[in-house]
Amino acid sequence: MKNILVPVGSSKNALSHLQYAVDFAEAFGAKLFVVQVYNVYTKAGTMIKVDHIIERESLAFLNELVSKIDTKGVEVIVKTLKGKLIDTLELACKTANVDLVLIEPRTNSISDKVFLGETSGKIIKQMHVPALIVPEGYVFSKPSHVLMALKSAIIKKDHVLDPLKHIKKQFNATIDLLLVKTPYYNDGDFKVNKELKSVVSNIKETENATTFQGVLRHYESHDPDMLCVVRRKRGFFTKKWEKNTILKKDFHSTIPVLVLSGLK
Repeated sequence: MKNILVPVGSSKNALSHLQYAVDFAEAFGAKLFVVQVYNVYTKAGTMIKVDHIIERESLAFLNELVSKIDTKGVEVIVKTLKGKLIDTLELACKTANVDLVLIEPRTNSISDKVFLGETSGKIIKQMHVPALIVPEGYVFSKPSHVLMALKSAIIKKDHVLDPLKHIKKQFNATIDLLLVKTPYYNDGDFKVNKELKSVVSNIKETENATTFQGVLRHYESHDPDMLCVVRRKRGFFTKKWEKNTILKKDFHSTIPVLVLSGLK
């Protein structure tokens, strides 16, 4: 894991989140890209100077944040990017060969009832790059026990497990696999291939209405310090992410959540 990207909003948690990102990047010897995306909707030719003002203020804001944290020798690159959020972040990730995006649940100061705000939810739902959701105020510690929850273990994409492999290797973490049989179960869904078997230490099967309910049922018995789920069309957060915002009553995690790109 060599390049990590951190989109920054205006939340009160920004400093804490950046410090976690630095600590995480330090563990891997990775480079950290701290970015803020802005967009100006206006009639042609009427707001040119405003663009420059926003870019300057955004860059000053990011540099001030970085100056307040302990960078611990990690190479931190600060960038302001203009454009549509997802398209711009996807392009930035491709250009910088980003391995992981670290996001905070709420990038803007919004209701305490919300777990993932509009921006964070959109990043998780629409981007194809693996992401790590870091709870607000969470202090970095080496993850030692990861609970991975899947409703199908079928893997068709190359390198999709790489972030999990990196975490396992770097932190010597134990990874438990929870296979959740839902109403959408198909024959072969629980067939674990050699690659996945080499990553996990224990495999448990359960039957629940959703993958999320399976996690809730077995969470305490596993007592993980990181949760791993998969982004897919009918996956962990399907119904919860019909809208980008996710309320805490629907899903809430007090530990980091690693979201892998779709396995198929």
